Amino acid sequence: MAIKIENLSYVYSVGDAFEKKALDQINLLIPDGQFIGVIGHTGSGKSTLIQHLNGLLRATSGKIFYNDQCIYDENFEMRKLREKVGLVFQYPEHQLFEATVMEDVCFGPKNQGLSETEIKERAAEALRQVGLSEEYYGKSPFELSGGQKRRVAIAGILAMHPEVLVLDEPTAGLDPRGRDEILDQIAKLHRERKITVILVSHSMEDVANYVERIIVMNKGCVTFDGAPREVFQHYRELEQIGLAAPKVTYVTKGLQERGWNIDTMVTTVEEAKNAILDALRS
Repeated sequence: MAIKIENLSYVYSVGDAFEKKALDQINLLIPDGQFIGVIGHTGSGKSTLIQHLNGLLRATSGKIFYNDQCIYDENFEMRKLREKVGLVFQYPEHQLFEATVMEDVCFGPKNQGLSETEIKERAAEALRQVGLSEEYYGKSPFELSGGQKRRVAIAGILAMHPEVLVLDEPTAGLDPRGRDEILDQIAKLHRERKITVILVSHSMEDVANYVERIIVMNKGCVTFDGAPREVFQHYRELEQIGLAAPKVTYVTKGLQERGWNIDTMVTTVEEAKNAILDALRS
């Protein structure tokens, strides 16, 4: 179901010397099935924002609606929200605690009161979806590589059949191959399960390649919100807040400044290649 955020503000350490406003009057609508990227420099409020989506943090002021119901209503079931809006933390070690991979992935569906058969079926399905074969089921999650731990953490959320999957820097610390494997898997999940995906990332290339909408955070506010082609046209403003556009944006802008008649709204290498070929033909 769609998530609606109205005038959301959040203040850390209210009333003491360390008081800090982390979010300031956020208004957003997140429709079903979108693949959204949330970007911003460290301290911009992006991680604070996503922790509100499943109630881990409670707003200082403002409202969040899920399935047209305010999550702060007295009769709202927060446990049900956390089953439907699954959050995968930046460091998977924070979510892995069982003795084996299979036991870890079974934990969520077990708490949903499902039968033993359905629990095992959901866990096996989720592990297949993140690309982990049966040889990993009996291993300790702490014996795995960083990328494999992230897959287990994602599988643990998927096994609960969420409607929204929120990922906080899922590729942090991974090598380029591991990063691409994780993001390709997430994109495949989005296509196959039609779930909403919210991806927090520092990488402009990653969001350009995978998402259909970008939300740019700065100083607790939403600075830009739109399709990648639109947002990255503001690359100068992004630079001023410690971000940048994908490298291909700078390449095509540079060619345009040298007199080329070229599409500068490209965001991926493939789009840039086609734009350059079209410009050469013309």
